Amino acid sequence: MTMPRTAIGQAMVLPPYAELLGCLIDWVDGAPHLVMPFGDHVMGWPGLLQGGAIAGLLEVAGIAALTHRLASEGGGRIKPVTVTTDYLRTGRDHPTRAVGTILRLGQRVANVEATAWQEDRVKPIATARLNYRILRG
Repeated sequence: MTMPRTAIGQAMVLPPYAELLGCLIDWVDGAPHLVMPFGDHVMGWPGLLQGGAIAGLLEVAGIAALTHRLASEGGGRIKPVTVTTDYLRTGRDHPTRAVGTILRLGQRVANVEATAWQEDRVKPIATARLNYRILRG
């Protein structure tokens, strides 16, 4: 799926699951931040965000961060190895934002951390640690 171009002219292709979640990319300081609106498609209990949607958003945020970095280094494909999600707070009926941070980018493996929050970034609702196999080239 191709995400719409932003005001600074960047575009990114994300996995189809991002479209199912309704994710949009908000470019902040040149880095992709994902925004997932609240709606029936991500609701668990009435008024609450479903845990699988939170985990999916974190995974897509990690993919976006890694894809963006690899594009600046000549490209490559990624394959997920492990994803560990920690749920910290209940997700409510608000838009949810997420960003991935690359902790280590080697020739064959990448370690990424992703954080999701709603109203206040310093109060995340969930975090994830993701490991990817990289196929450069």
